[in-house]
This record gives sequence, structure tokens and C-alpha cells, in this order.
Amino acid sequence: MPGPWSLRPRPGPTSRSRPSSARGKFSRVSGLPWPMSLALRGGKMAENLKACSVGAKYSLNQLENLCRMAKLCCHDLGITKNNMCIFEVDYLCNYRKIDDKEYYLVKWKGYPKSENTWEPRWNLRCAATLKQFHRDVEGELFRRTGRRPRARPPRHLDAAMVNFLEQKAKQRKALRRWEKELNLARAHKGSIAVENEVDLFWPPEDFTYINEYRVGEGISLEQVTVGCECKNCLEAPVNGCCPGASLNQFAYNIQGQVRLEAGQPIYECNSHCLCDIQCPNRVVQRGTYYNLCIFRTDNGRGWGVRTQEKIRRHTFVMEYVGECSPNLQVYNVFIDNLDERLPRIAFFATRTIWAGEELTFDYNMQVDLVHMESMRMDSNFRLAGLIGSPKKRVRMACKCGAEFCRKYLF
Repeated sequence: MPGPWSLRPRPGPTSRSRPSSARGKFSRVSGLPWPMSLALRGGKMAENLKACSVGAKYSLNQLENLCRMAKLCCHDLGITKNNMCIFEVDYLCNYRKIDDKEYYLVKWKGYPKSENTWEPRWNLRCAATLKQFHRDVEGELFRRTGRRPRARPPRHLDAAMVNFLEQKAKQRKALRRWEKELNLARAHKGSIAVENEVDLFWPPEDFTYINEYRVGEGISLEQVTVGCECKNCLEAPVNGCCPGASLNQFAYNIQGQVRLEAGQPIYECNSHCLCDIQCPNRVVQRGTYYNLCIFRTDNGRGWGVRTQEKIRRHTFVMEYVGECSPNLQVYNVFIDNLDERLPRIAFFATRTIWAGEELTFDYNMQVDLVHMESMRMDSNFRLAGLIGSPKKRVRMACKCGAEFCRKYLF
């Protein structure tokens, strides 16, 4: 069976057929554990009523664990006599070496920590989990000593290391849950991965992933009321299509690459247009096609975003992220709203971006009118013999590390 499994054939000093606390209550009617019996009877009830439905109280994984604990075969769950004693490794907690034999303390999925067991290396069928465990040990030893450790860890691990490994395993599970939530919420083709190989920070609690453009409280958008009637918006635009209606140029070529100069607005087709979502003038609203990774930066910048694949120059990447020596250019995009004060913010690649590169943009790429006015006030005060404006502006340092960075975000 696929997955991080361990074969535990018979009780012994380092394994047992099932944990002692696995004995549960059984239904007198069906012989099944009470939760499972209720769940199955609820399903039959719904089947008989047909017009009704009963929500599942237990997940398939929970039912599978109940079956294994009760030593019950279940065809629907794939539990047979041959795989009855196969348990899934949740994570590895500790390591020791005795007489050149390696043992690992295993946290079993679906069981409390009190049921952790020491297992010999040959008893585990979880290559990826083992590899990650040793990578975590080596990384923590390197952080402590500043030098690469030996090929294998010491014969036993100290308490601080064991605590770190458990916290890291729990963090990794939380990151996987967050990654799953992000991918369930996304409405675009490109997938989202999450990585943190820097510290023990869990997913940010104040982060919300959205697919739609949102404005602040008290702000209302005036939606467009008309759309184009083009049969082919790129090759045969009627009256210049939507960009022409606003006296602007068509933004994209046939490959969907932006061909406007930076600073020029992009007007895409809207919900009133006759064209469908595959129209060449609906690039931003289709979302990103690239697989991206949210990762923890190693120089105090918090969470960043990098690409997992090559991105062509001038192609659309995303509708928002963060930092300088940019490989992304900001464009204002208008679709269903034409208010120039409330554009959608889109990022396009300024050059070819290779897999693994962080995605960055310049916070000060375009000088706004407020900043220009602030600089003019400072200049006037200096001419009058004063050091600067009465209100001192706070400057935020940039940590991007780029060669030609201005050293400040703003």
C-alpha cells in the first residue's frame, strides 16, 4: 500500500500488534465499535429514506483506525487480514543506535503519544519520512555548531534535539494543512506549495487567501454597464475593443504577454462583453498558470514567494506579493471597474524568471503624487534654511540583499 507505512507482524520488544488502549466499546447489535456502528446505521437510514441524508460524523481515516484497533476487516476501507497490522507513521520523534542497529521512536497516526514505540530501521517503510528526519537533525546540528555534521547522527540525541524534532514535525503538519487549504481555495491553475526550513514559525494567523478583488470598508465600486461585441478581440476588435473605449491600447500579444510600456493602464474585457474567459484580453482574470511556493525567508523578511518553474518574460504572474532588484513590474488593470483611483494590481515578469527564484518587485517603482509633494516640501524647507519638513518621515529598511538596492523600501 502507498504511504509511510510500517509492517508490525507480531508483538515484541520494539513492536506490538496494537496499542493497549485500542480496545474500544462494541455495538451489541452489529459487533462493530459504537462510533462505526452508528455511522453505518446512519448511512443505511439515509439509504432507506432516499430523500434525506445524514452527515458523516467520522472521516474515512478515523473509521480505518477504528477497524484496525478492533481487528475488523472492511472491504470498502481496503482492510484485509494481510494488511491488518500495517500502521501509518505520523512522524519520527527520536533516534538511537545500539550495537550498530538503528532504532526510531515512532508517533503513529491516529494514536496518542503514549502509544509511541521504538522500531528498528528495517521495520519501517517510510523512506521520505526517514530522509526528512535526518535532514532536520543535520540542519539543527549545523545551526548549533556552524559546520556540517557526520553522515549519520550521534548514537543518541539530547533532550533539546528531541524537542526540536517534535516541534518541527508538528510545524510541518500544520504547514501541509495550510498548503491544502490554500489549494482548495484557489481558483487558478497554478498550485501553491508552502515551505519553512528556517525556523519553527507556524502559518500566519492573519493571512487570508482570496481569489477576488476586494475594496476597503466604506468604498463602493461603480460597475461597468457595457461591454465589447468583438468576435475576435485581438485580431478583429470592434472600435478598439474595451481598451479602445477608454482611448487606450490593447495590452497583450497572442501569447498573453504584456506589450505596453510600464505605467500604462491595462483595460481587460468585462462581464458584459460577448467574449468568453479564453479571450486574449482576459489574462489577469484567468489567474496564474505558474506553480508558486510560499516560503520563510532566512534574513528576517518573513514569508516570501518564489516560482517553482520557469516564467517567460512579460507574462502575467500574480495579482499581489513583496521586495527590490525586481523581476516583476506593476501594472494597473481595469476589468469591471473603470475608476482610475481603484485599479487591480497585477505583476508581470520583467525578464525570464528561473525555477526556484524569489519573486520580487520594487515598492517605489512608480512615484506617486503624495511622494512627489513630500519631496517638494522638503526642498522648499531646505531653501528656507531649515533641515527638513516639520513632520519627519519614517524610512523602512529593505532587506532584499540586491546589489543595486536603494537600502530603503520607502
